[in-house]
Amino acid sequence: MAAEATAAEAEILDELRRLRARVPQLTGALAAGVDGLVLAQDTPGVEAERVAALTATARGLALQLTDATGHGDFRELLVRGVYGCVATYAAGRFAVLTLLAQDRVNVGRLHLEGRRAGARIGQLVDARAEAADRTPATSPAKSPKPAPEATRTPADAPATEAAAKPAAKATTRTRTARAARGQTANARTTTES
Repeated sequence: MAAEATAAEAEILDELRRLRARVPQLTGALAAGVDGLVLAQDTPGVEAERVAALTATARGLALQLTDATGHGDFRELLVRGVYGCVATYAAGRFAVLTLLAQDRVNVGRLHLEGRRAGARIGQLVDARAEAADRTPATSPAKSPKPAPEATRTPADAPATEAAAKPAAKATTRTRTARAARGQTANARTTTES
């Protein structure tokens, strides 16, 4: 299992290095889990753990913002500073890709390459997570099965009334589709002569 993790990390690191070669204005690239832990990084001179944690926080806020405005799931986030920009892209369900770039970077190229790399990294991370989910538990003692209802004794019963109540259902937000854009003439391109 550790060898698989190391192999996946090496593949992610290779993708980060190829990305930096394709976009020369990149000063750093890192892949992190949505929990803020570094998966792989190529960020010389930057504290990768801190950037990964901040990325997870920014992703959380971006998720809330897109949800509140009805714009769907998180895809990307761009922050421009005086000396450059930080771009974060969704990388599957369990990871994010963060790119650090100089101010003179072509943002269109950055988005193109960042989205592609995010998709590839997402495939690697999601495949690893799915493989881990399919792996059987190594120790059945860690998660004992509860006794069937008919064989439970009073000692097996929940200690408090709150524990006996079924878990409250999570509230789900309904999403409404955006209205289709109508065909309108662009006033800037029409001329009347």
